[in-house]
Amino acid sequence: MHQSTFIRTLRTIAGWLVVGAFFFPIYFWTSVAFRDAKDIFNWPPILVDFQPTTRNFEQVFGISLGFLRDSAVTPGGGNFYMAPRLWDSIVVASFSTIFAIVVATLASYALSRISFRGRHEFVNWVLSTRMMPPVAVAIPMFFIFKQFNLLDTYVGIILVHGLMNLPLAVLLLKSFFDDIPAEIDESALLDGASRWTIFRRIVLPMAKGGIAATAVLCFIFSWTEFLFVLTLTQTGLKTVPVVSSTFVTSIGTAWGNMAALGAAAIVPAFIVILLVQRHLVRGLTMGSLKQ
Repeated sequence: MHQSTFIRTLRTIAGWLVVGAFFFPIYFWTSVAFRDAKDIFNWPPILVDFQPTTRNFEQVFGISLGFLRDSAVTPGGGNFYMAPRLWDSIVVASFSTIFAIVVATLASYALSRISFRGRHEFVNWVLSTRMMPPVAVAIPMFFIFKQFNLLDTYVGIILVHGLMNLPLAVLLLKSFFDDIPAEIDESALLDGASRWTIFRRIVLPMAKGGIAATAVLCFIFSWTEFLFVLTLTQTGLKTVPVVSSTFVTSIGTAWGNMAALGAAAIVPAFIVILLVQRHLVRGLTMGSLKQ
């Protein structure tokens, strides 16, 4: 009994250490967003005992928060006004995720339920496209998008992010559909239901956990994507990862402003996870890649 209690205690301590290792960087980065420059570069680093300020957020988003206003202006901070860039990221990540999920659910259901010649080879081809490095197609896509006037447009970036996430979404959703017994479809077909009715009314509700998990992954991958946005945009549309690289002033990098934008950028992804958390755990534990 004492040995089992000791083991449980060790597991609890180990669990808290792992949680701390993952959350400490997030805490420190967020705390930097509420510091003046003089507190950011203190050594040894100040973890808790500093005078908080919202100055960095006010400079980045061009708003007056009206509290924690006692500290001095961040040297060289400037007014970057990045609120439209945060909106660009939200629009691109949301619509590219919807695009990838809609196409992937149809494709993965067909791959899971319909037998046709070369199906396994097609799945392998889908997997191989995911392995291709983005830098290999970035320059060709630039010339293609320029030809079709898609540079610096929402449609262009949403399309490329959706296509970037599509192979992963297809493979994940196929594994979730594979876990749903095919006998359910066969029984519904015998009762006179069409394939579309089975897909919409029976299979989709049973796979909503897997769809939620896949949607979260697609959203995060789109939210953090850097290369395609950097290559396919020039002066207009910019997402958070790209615009974060521009926080350079005449006296160096504006770390406080960069941290403020980064802390604000965490919030939309966190909200998405909260909205689907009821299905997320089940979705992440459903299925495995099958062929």
